[in-house]
Amino acid sequence: MATTTLTADTIGQTINDNDIVLVDFWAEWCGPCKRFGPVFEASSETHQDVVFGKVDTEAEQQLAAELQIFSIPTLMAFREGILVFNQAGALPGPALEQVVQAVKGLDMDEVRAKIAAASDGQA
Repeated sequence: MATTTLTADTIGQTINDNDIVLVDFWAEWCGPCKRFGPVFEASSETHQDVVFGKVDTEAEQQLAAELQIFSIPTLMAFREGILVFNQAGALPGPALEQVVQAVKGLDMDEVRAKIAAASDGQA
């Protein structure tokens, strides 16, 4: 599966309608983004069960601001609609593969329990 361009209009539904979504926030002028792009694309070909989306932060400045993207590239991973990974910086292929495998291996009941416990402590 190739990467999908995501916008403010499509990102929410994409995250909610798919089990695992990885999102690469990038810009045309960003050197590290250009180096990470082919790594991200290659991973999308390997993992047909994962949605790989790209957000052009220049075209989607409001979305990038809402998601607090302060440096690019930034990679976010969502599982069952929950943000489970958020890191700035271009990852080499093996590191991206580790992220994908870790996200696939998450016990989402445990993740939801931790979120619930954290929000109970905030009340």
